[in-house]
Amino acid sequence: MRLIPAKQILSPWSDGRGWFGSNYTINLYKGCSHGCIYCDSRSDCYRVENFDEVRSKTDALQILEDELSRKRRRGLVAAGAMSDPYNPLEQTHRLTRGSLALLCRYGFGASVLTKSDLVVRDLDLFQRIRQQAPAVVKFSITTWDDDLSFMIEPHAPGSDRRFAALKEASAAGLYTGINLWPVLPFITDTEENVRRVVDRAAACGARFVCPSPHFCVTLRQNQRIYYYQQLDKLFPGLRRRYVHTFGRQYECRSPQSDYLWEVLQSRCQEHGLLCTMEDISAAITNQWPQQLTLF
Repeated sequence: MRLIPAKQILSPWSDGRGWFGSNYTINLYKGCSHGCIYCDSRSDCYRVENFDEVRSKTDALQILEDELSRKRRRGLVAAGAMSDPYNPLEQTHRLTRGSLALLCRYGFGASVLTKSDLVVRDLDLFQRIRQQAPAVVKFSITTWDDDLSFMIEPHAPGSDRRFAALKEASAAGLYTGINLWPVLPFITDTEENVRRVVDRAAACGARFVCPSPHFCVTLRQNQRIYYYQQLDKLFPGLRRRYVHTFGRQYECRSPQSDYLWEVLQSRCQEHGLLCTMEDISAAITNQWPQQLTLF
């Protein structure tokens, strides 16, 4: 694995009012080898050349430890926004596991988003973190259909393996859930897909299913070109439908988005799952131990 220089690993402090109540973000790896046909991180604006090549940052754990030791504010640290923290190279290089050990040592919470069942290797560290701070494991699952997942996410573990890992993480007492995003118009934007994902999430002990805003996929710059090339290979003729329906729109919203939201919300209510970012973030924030002030 090629090393690239880095001066900073931990992002600046955020008040936690954004996605999933996180206060900091980290990206120990650059690039991703999962090959998902829709990945927004391919966009030129992120300046990740050779996106399919996974690189790690030189002295990443040493830099992270120095940053954590100097932070006056503890908080929830999120990983997985730009590249999967459990890419196949993590099996050997263990940077994500090393970062979890540091978060535990310095009293920070941990939240990861992944498509990999390798996360179950580190349940012991998540459980240790959970004793003092939130420990959140989120799985990106776009479809219940294992065969379809291998088409649109060719090098990632299939959906069945992710659901199995979700069940194991939930059984370990962690706060778990599913990110149902993106939603690919004319591919995964069906009532059956939404219902089955929610039903399986509930059966695996998840606490939430969070859909992509407006049930959409975002397309821009070279990412759009790559996505359309993959549609030509996998779903011949669908590219023309996209161009006709969305033109050059950045946000390609499913024509059924309003109905799918009703389906998801109703199904989540039946199972007692959260489904809005506001509720999910609040629930995660409430995982922090309550401190009593004595007067």
